[in-house]
Amino acid sequence: MNLKVLLLLPLLAATSVTLPACSEGQPQVLSRQGAGTPVVPVTIAKVVQREMPVEINAIGTAEAYSSVAVRAQITGELTSVNFQQGDDVRAGQVLFTIDQRPLDAALHQAEANLARDSAQEANAKAQADRYEDLARRGLATKEQVGQTGATAAALEATVAADRAAVENAKVQLQYATIRAPIGGRTGSLMVSAGNLVRANDQTPLVVTNQITPIYVTFGVPEPMLPDLKRFLAKGPVHVDAAAPNEDAPPATGRISFIDNAVDQTTGTIKVKATFANENRRLWPGQFLNVVVRLTTDPHAIVVPSTAVQTGPQGQYVFVVKPDKTVDLRSVNVDRTAGTDTVLKDGVAPGETVVTDGQLRLLPGSRISVKGGGQKATS
Repeated sequence: MNLKVLLLLPLLAATSVTLPACSEGQPQVLSRQGAGTPVVPVTIAKVVQREMPVEINAIGTAEAYSSVAVRAQITGELTSVNFQQGDDVRAGQVLFTIDQRPLDAALHQAEANLARDSAQEANAKAQADRYEDLARRGLATKEQVGQTGATAAALEATVAADRAAVENAKVQLQYATIRAPIGGRTGSLMVSAGNLVRANDQTPLVVTNQITPIYVTFGVPEPMLPDLKRFLAKGPVHVDAAAPNEDAPPATGRISFIDNAVDQTTGTIKVKATFANENRRLWPGQFLNVVVRLTTDPHAIVVPSTAVQTGPQGQYVFVVKPDKTVDLRSVNVDRTAGTDTVLKDGVAPGETVVTDGQLRLLPGSRISVKGGGQKATS
């Protein structure tokens, strides 16, 4: 066979295989900038510059302004309970009474002992005075004078002890009437009339919490402590507190205490804010969302928090260019407030960023806006 024919046969065979493939459509080669690049649907938002609060967000706990566990200071039978558990009581109000009869008897006995020893003291002093007069006239010895003087002095000391016993008996009698040490709300009642109560028992009769005003305790991260102290030096720092999922406006108080050491375990420092709590919205032990309002930044660069992504090189956003392609920009986050994020740099007001659909994007990807609209930050 002719050599030219032999070389032509493989070429014709190859051509017969390729042509059917071409008849089904040309294969596409994907390129970032080419017309065949897939279009990624995304949502977008404008970068805006506006006034934003400088805040510290934390989870806090309401804490009673003062709390007193009421205990008996004497042993005896509880004769009456003069309130209902859960009642509001005022300072000095009678809460409990204990059987006073043994205490009355002890007081009367102490008073009787005082009267008896006072009479003996008076007689001893008179005897000592007479013997001193007799001694001056040579009718009594020095020994007799010393003996009567010592007896009078001993009875004087006895009378002083009796007076102390009377005072102690009066104090014990006062303990039979238990009054509210502070004004506040009573808790669960642990005893009822007829029970025997003991002095300084481990279980209190009732616990009273003062809830107007009330504290809210929360932790502030250690890096934010210098800013907090700086703003406290300028004046009161206000705090908002609200229960989770509460629709009403938050209660407002002010910082009144900063602990004297940072907790090494959590890296936070304990802070307390005082709230008037006149409407009693806050309750001891309640968990609260706390916002510390430090100041307001009038020129903050703001984007939706969903626009900020995190990668191996740090945080970034996708910026939409005029030709509907995107560019990856590294950003530095200053803080987050609600659904918005304040950026230190990386973008400028008026630019557009992608807020959803970033997982399918690469630098240079072409986009289309979902729904044909544009979402702007508030």
